[in-house]
Amino acid sequence: MNDKDVSVEFVKENMSFTVGTDDPRSTLMFTMLSAFAQFERSLIKERQREGIALAKAKGVYKGRKPALNAEKIAQLREQATAEANRSRLAKEFGISRETLYQYIR
Repeated sequence: MNDKDVSVEFVKENMSFTVGTDDPRSTLMFTMLSAFAQFERSLIKERQREGIALAKAKGVYKGRKPALNAEKIAQLREQATAEANRSRLAKEFGISRETLYQYIR
């Protein structure tokens, strides 16, 4: 952020860090806050991965349910080979275009 001349202001803590000021205390404080924020984010992600692993072991975490059943997928593929307008097909089946492309693959 410093390379892009970004100024950061923490409203609740009433602190602001502006690029171009050669205040070593300000630079130190900003670096420390950044390091703690990065550390906390890493801990959150680690706990999340552990929770997902436990849920998968229990059989609770199975992912998202398919948007279409096998019959609808067959209809979609049939219509996709015959038609060129994929956006209309996606809207008709109530799915996103990306989901449509995944079903076609």
